[in-house]
Amino acid sequence: MNFGQALEALKQGKRVARRGWNGKGIYIELQRPDANSKMTQPYIYIVTTGLVTDNKDAPKGIVPWLASQTDMLADDWNIVE
Repeated sequence: MNFGQALEALKQGKRVARRGWNGKGIYIELQRPDANSKMTQPYIYIVTTGLVTDNKDAPKGIVPWLASQTDMLADDWNIVE
């Protein structure tokens, strides 16, 4: 699927990832802030806690994410179950 379809999937509460990303086990999600959140607008974050890599120094965590031009133009997005 393309980036627009990936965004629609995020809005429906699904997790998405690109097949072309370096590293498996990572995905993005959409967070909608609630009354207890410090953020006031929805935002996308990436989850790398399940990253599979040979790089022992690769960061594993959850951080805000911004799409690159390559991500926005890619057609290799898929839903992560």
